[in-house]
Amino acid sequence: MSDQAPLLSVSGLTVDFPTEDGVVHAVRGVGFELEPREVLGIVGESGCGKSVTNMAIMGLLPASARISGSARLRGVELIGMRPKELRRICGKRIAMIFQDPMTSLNPVYTVGWQIAETVLNHNDVSKDEAWGRAVDLLDMVGIPQAQERVNNYPHEFSGGMRQRAMIALALANDPEIIVADEPTTALDVTVQAQILELLVRLKEETSAAIILITHDLGVVAGMADRTLVMYAGRVVEDGGVEDVYYRPRMPYTAGLLGAIPSLESEGQRLNQIQGAPPSLLNLAPGCPFSPRCPIAEAACLETEPGLVEVGVHHHAACHRTDVLASVPDPRTLFLSGSPG
Repeated sequence: MSDQAPLLSVSGLTVDFPTEDGVVHAVRGVGFELEPREVLGIVGESGCGKSVTNMAIMGLLPASARISGSARLRGVELIGMRPKELRRICGKRIAMIFQDPMTSLNPVYTVGWQIAETVLNHNDVSKDEAWGRAVDLLDMVGIPQAQERVNNYPHEFSGGMRQRAMIALALANDPEIIVADEPTTALDVTVQAQILELLVRLKEETSAAIILITHDLGVVAGMADRTLVMYAGRVVEDGGVEDVYYRPRMPYTAGLLGAIPSLESEGQRLNQIQGAPPSLLNLAPGCPFSPRCPIAEAACLETEPGLVEVGVHHHAACHRTDVLASVPDPRTLFLSGSPG
């Protein structure tokens, strides 16, 4: 292991799923780096490859998935690692918070037992020490009366408390990376804010890096250090939050930003991106976003653009980055509501 290596370095990651209808190219050459204590927001519509990317890194995909490329944790290659070894690493050094705690927590065991069992699987401690750790973790994530609630079953927790329990489970072994996959999807707005604030606080207390997967750019606005925008299985824009939010250079990013409600948009129709993401079974030539793009031209229909540098540590995959650079507010490109 090298101290100079990024905490996590992913390059050329590809995931294919063979089906009766053909091969689904779910992830196509994804690459990114994650530094210690950094929060990376990965955004995009459903089906763009956000969750599959991270599940491939953690070895959580079915055996039928064809995975290639590289994912190095502190210089140690995870892709191709034997399942037993990968489970040992991912259960301790990388942890995942799933979007639906009711299906992720086992309904027949108490919350405390599930946390304690996770501690026992990766640490040489007694059952009493593991149970004490479970109580401490529930208290850390804001579960009231943790000493008593540790004996409760998942169905006895509210939705927000179950998500807090999932976070406690993820923290059980002091991971270096926490992958939060849509952690606020099923929660009301007030509880969403509480969970996001909790993640920020825990990042500071534990020094863990966070990968936050979401379809909502607004969720990561006040939390992420960098943002990765994915579309059709690829990264189409990446950069610091301010660059991506205030200087988007990919029309898809501009469209997502225009769909975020704000005080300025009160009483007005939100911008919308017409159409739907393409099928990943048989992608047509050219930019996958071109059928939905308001500034697409002939070149966009012929050649898929690669990521190019459009600023300091800011990249975008678009043939027309110069057009977006010349528009004061790229979100207005979608005001007409129809690409053309």
